[in-house]
Amino acid sequence: MTRIVIAPLPPMDRARQVADALAEYVEGADLKAGDRLPAERELMTALGVGRSTIREVMRHFQALGVIEARKGSGTYLLRPISRRTVHMPLSLETANLRDALLLTLQVRRGLECEASMVAARMRSEADLTVIEARLEDMERAHHAHGAAGPEDLAFHLAVYDATHNPLFRQLLEQMRETFERFWSHPFERFDFARRSFPFHRTLFNAIVAQDPEAARTETLNILEIVEEDIKEMSR
Repeated sequence: MTRIVIAPLPPMDRARQVADALAEYVEGADLKAGDRLPAERELMTALGVGRSTIREVMRHFQALGVIEARKGSGTYLLRPISRRTVHMPLSLETANLRDALLLTLQVRRGLECEASMVAARMRSEADLTVIEARLEDMERAHHAHGAAGPEDLAFHLAVYDATHNPLFRQLLEQMRETFERFWSHPFERFDFARRSFPFHRTLFNAIVAQDPEAARTETLNILEIVEEDIKEMSR
């Protein structure tokens, strides 16, 4: 077996460095769509990182539609990548958190309203099981701590996945750093958007009922509260 030549990484942002190194390997080896990537253990050894870091990068690449994991076979390239193409984050550079959140909210409103409507039309029973599990995680966190940032994000990601359109998840992955400001207690307020909590259950109910207009309405209810809290808490 040909030895993979990828230099070990210094202790910095491991996931980003692994993504860069793997993209460079794909480009340098001139891999094409359909080619098999090195196994997880090979990458761990070559890069000097743990399994969790490799898996984090692979999940990111899968969300971007770059690779495909085939059970019992390995991981395969779906399209060629390089450092120039694999990191194309859509970011918003502004020192004012209020303005950044409001501008990003305009994009969220368009994406999430459409995603919820498509999910209501396209969801499967398996999708409903996942969305409900994420919702229950969110509800438990909310009742225990009064906040549910990561769980809230996981719920919305499950709705995106229920569209069966990978572009929704890919867009969110490209904007993740900007979007995550909504789930990281902006303005140092753990009660940010807390009033939107009940509408996540009614959004789920609309998706269960396959009612796109109701799903859109419930999504708008959530985001209206988010906008109100941005304006109120940033005064």
